[in-house]
Amino acid sequence: MRVRWCTLTTNNKVEVRSEKSEVRNNLTLANHFSKKSGAKRRTRLLTSNFLLLTFLTAASACRQDMHDAPRYDPYESSAIFRNESSAQPLVAGTEPRTDVAGAVLDEDELLNTGKQAGQIANVFPFAITHADMDRGEERFNIYCSPCHGRTGEGNGMVVQRGYRQAANFHIDRLRMMPVGYYIDVMTNGFGVMPDYRAQITVDDRWRIAAYVKALQLTHTGAAGDVPAAELDRLKSGKAAEPASGHKGEK
Repeated sequence: MRVRWCTLTTNNKVEVRSEKSEVRNNLTLANHFSKKSGAKRRTRLLTSNFLLLTFLTAASACRQDMHDAPRYDPYESSAIFRNESSAQPLVAGTEPRTDVAGAVLDEDELLNTGKQAGQIANVFPFAITHADMDRGEERFNIYCSPCHGRTGEGNGMVVQRGYRQAANFHIDRLRMMPVGYYIDVMTNGFGVMPDYRAQITVDDRWRIAAYVKALQLTHTGAAGDVPAAELDRLKSGKAAEPASGHKGEK
């Protein structure tokens, strides 16, 4: 509706300018022919064109800018409703999402924000399985590696091509950060990094955070931290088998 009005307004402006130009031309012609036709005819033309110009000027002023749209400001009065208020109470019978006082739609604070009682948490809201780690690696390679690189060292392809340096997950500051910190950054963004709440589901954010923690262990872990079977596989160079039946959206 606003676009249509804006288009109409623009078209009206063009028409008004065109008609104003025509009036000016008529005035010039009237001035020219007045020498032959006499002052009486010139007076009639000038009067007619003056009235037309006045009308066009008034018409051009009758417009409504998009910033002055027909809408209500918060708590503005309204003549439509009986209580004369634009803000109406909830419909009778509306059920809350939860019975906890002051709760919001994202009532699971840990899951949705990575925090507990407003503080960055260092626990997961669900157990991380092998399948979750596979899913986290997949999502990380899609959304995070272009900037942070597949190893998390901040040397992704877009950085190599001139984009601002991304964070290196292996510096001491980030290695010591609680897992909830990464959830908060993915959800809300940080610095030049935008948020990814629209692209990455909340469960997948936790899977990515788990995978980031695993990447950090590759720089600080020792052979004794690796299960014997996995250590033998690593020494043999055999690729890891993907977990079967992992859950999560594609």
